[in-house]
Amino acid sequence: MGAKVADKNDSIPWTRKHQPKSFKDVVGQSEAAEALIKFVRDFDRKRSKKKAALLYGPVGCGKTSTVYAVATELGLEVLETNASDFRNADGINSVAGNASRQLSLFSRGKIILIDELDGISGQQDRGGVGAIQDVIEGSAFPVVMTANDPFDKKFSPLRKASAMIEFRQLSSAAVKDALAKVAASEKVKVEDCTLAKLANRSAGDLRGSITDLQLLCSGTGKLTREMVDELSERNRAEEVESALLRVFKTTDVSIAAGAFENVEMQPEECFAWMDENLPSEYKKPEELAEAYDALSRADVFRGRIMRRQHWRLLSYFIQVMTIGTAIAKEKKYDGISVLKQPNRGLKVFIAKARFQKKLDIAEKIAGRLHSPKSAVISDTLPFMKVIFSKEKDKEKLGKIASELDLADEEVEWLTRQG
Repeated sequence: MGAKVADKNDSIPWTRKHQPKSFKDVVGQSEAAEALIKFVRDFDRKRSKKKAALLYGPVGCGKTSTVYAVATELGLEVLETNASDFRNADGINSVAGNASRQLSLFSRGKIILIDELDGISGQQDRGGVGAIQDVIEGSAFPVVMTANDPFDKKFSPLRKASAMIEFRQLSSAAVKDALAKVAASEKVKVEDCTLAKLANRSAGDLRGSITDLQLLCSGTGKLTREMVDELSERNRAEEVESALLRVFKTTDVSIAAGAFENVEMQPEECFAWMDENLPSEYKKPEELAEAYDALSRADVFRGRIMRRQHWRLLSYFIQVMTIGTAIAKEKKYDGISVLKQPNRGLKVFIAKARFQKKLDIAEKIAGRLHSPKSAVISDTLPFMKVIFSKEKDKEKLGKIASELDLADEEVEWLTRQG
């Protein structure tokens, strides 16, 4: 446990190495852990009303590690299978079905863990939910499932059969405390404020934070604020790449529609990434043409948003861009995608977007002052930038913005430009 970072045990993921050994060691989820241990202890194949437990909550909040902690506490074996590994009923039954009816070695009891239930989605998984129902009904042992969002309509039968146990998002303080214990055990040199920074960017994902900690400290045994900042920038690119792959590698409308939900990037930047990588991904000319047609239609919405400040059209821009691109192909292309970060195209795109915002603001001011737009751009706008960047009276700025009918995004633009 206290090995140096350069130790040969580096190959062991720290998430596994520092997995809680008891349900009391689970970070920030005491109520959920107690509910799970009660379910497992009280499980009776014939008498229990609920034949399974469904643990749900955000990514990295401790659902899976809690199952292993409870199993260790009660001296049980865990048979784990990932729902996304199985595309149909036969796949699930071949692993979980047989094991759920057989005692383990030395007659130990067991927990049947079906992890990441969200992985069952789309038409290719037809029969998967029914197969899990059969496993639950026929199992001699408690079945535990995990999911980030179990409230999809298709999971309704599983919810009815299960005790629902909620895992809440971990606070940054709880993540920081857990990281501090791991860092101390691994003899990592790190300041308290740096751990806090790493915890704050985790959004409650303890598993992801521990993985980041191991990645950053590998070979050095130390963690600095600069390393955390660099990771944040790298992850930003990794997020958009993951979203692009979900669009490029699917024809499922629901998957494509939600691809960019968690990407913290301006819409025009997402558009530029899509534009840059489409030609290398789509091989058939007719499919590439249809994909670019979808992008051009999305760009029409983007133009309306920028010209008229109709931000309610943003969802249409995103969905036309993602869904239109995804369904432009008959089936996904095989092979590994090598995605490129947009360079010149992105800069030009963003520059045009900023210039358009400048024109929109100038037009509003010109209308109020009854002045030519060109005069506003050359004479008035520079003074407006100074006013909005230097003025401390928020109420006064609010009145000016209201008088000129400026949107929040336009006020922000003036403030940044000063």
